[in-house]
Amino acid sequence: MADMERLSYKEQIQRIREDAIVEAVNRLLATKGYDAMTVDEVAAEAGMAKASVYKHFASKEDLAAAAMIRALDRAVTFVDGLRENPDARPIEQLKAVARWAITSQLEGEMPSLPSQNSALSNSLQANEAYMDRLISLSNKLSIWITEAQTSGELNPDLPAEMTLYMLFALACDPVVGMLKASGMYTNEQILAWVTTATFDGVSPLRAAAS
Repeated sequence: MADMERLSYKEQIQRIREDAIVEAVNRLLATKGYDAMTVDEVAAEAGMAKASVYKHFASKEDLAAAAMIRALDRAVTFVDGLRENPDARPIEQLKAVARWAITSQLEGEMPSLPSQNSALSNSLQANEAYMDRLISLSNKLSIWITEAQTSGELNPDLPAEMTLYMLFALACDPVVGMLKASGMYTNEQILAWVTTATFDGVSPLRAAAS
């Protein structure tokens, strides 16, 4: 709020419009995915003309990047909140992050991007704001992963990088979407099952030992 007050009236209007566009993009990416989303749909969802969208964002890739930056900001804020409790075990912190990512997807708050799209990938890698946030989040999670491996609560034989990627993948795990789309299970059941499978696997012997 204080930041908005320091902006001129014109700048405030611009910020409000950009926020509306990014929120529209986030909803569409969460429900339709990047490939199916169109700029026309973004404009309609945001309640403005397509030309107005292009005044703020030059391309569909830029729209996706803005949504991902917003998602990473939420993730960093959540992780920083967890870090305020230094006595919590690293494995419990990682499980909390996993639950947050799964819940965000279940509630339609997590944008979904394709894993293979060279134009989008290149655009994101060239986006300094996106990369800064991604690196910051990765570094914070990597500390917990290394500590959990050292304590034996995570498999030390697996590369820490692999565990990090698995955590990121939870934000767009198709299993979550498929279970939810079936209509057979509650969000609480899906959250518990996917979290358990991620950290304990699907072997009953492993689950019993945990």
